[in-house]
Amino acid sequence: MIKKLVAEFIGTFWLVLGGCGSAVLAAAFPDVGIGLLGVSFAFGLTVVTMAYAIGHISGCHLNPAVTIGLWSGGRFPANEVGPYIVFQVLGAIFAAFVLYIIASGQAGFDLAGGLASNGYGDHSPGGYTMLSGFITEFVMTFMFLIVILGVTHKLATPSMAGLAIGLALVLIHLISIPVTNTSVNPARSTGPAIMVGDWAIAQLWLFWVAPILGAIAAGVVYRWLCPDD
Repeated sequence: MIKKLVAEFIGTFWLVLGGCGSAVLAAAFPDVGIGLLGVSFAFGLTVVTMAYAIGHISGCHLNPAVTIGLWSGGRFPANEVGPYIVFQVLGAIFAAFVLYIIASGQAGFDLAGGLASNGYGDHSPGGYTMLSGFITEFVMTFMFLIVILGVTHKLATPSMAGLAIGLALVLIHLISIPVTNTSVNPARSTGPAIMVGDWAIAQLWLFWVAPILGAIAAGVVYRWLCPDD
């Protein structure tokens, strides 16, 4: 079990450092910024690379909503849900801390920029409301778990699962970065929020509640669509 938990810590660390790091350090870098498309692919690539690196160890959840969705879908034991979530969140917090140390090495760096935190209202990249943010996070997480549950089903092609899941995350980011900066992952939201504090902590509840509800709903629906037995 400890090896599974350490794998989840490392994987979630990589997801937050790679995804949020691309947004903070490279998205708008003068003349060669990677933009929204680049950030979307960065998040997807972290999942693809970790899926093949640690998928055989821990299942490569990297996300409390994924863990809960897999439990809801009958694919994961209830007694491992809590420990997985704890180590995922710890990995995200450590990644946000490392990112802060790196980013603060640039003259003029200010945490007020958000460190790629998720938000709604005044803190939504496109100024979207709390309701828009909630619906977006619920629906995107629901679809993410439908993909995950589908490609990891015993009747699917297991060698392609990591690629399909990573590409699904790219698509999700392409759709929803303007709305909430894209979470679909409470751990990913928690790491930067703790570093930023203030509004990011105040709005963090949405990025736990909406993804978890979306994941639970997906688990129930997929279990009905395609039972494992």
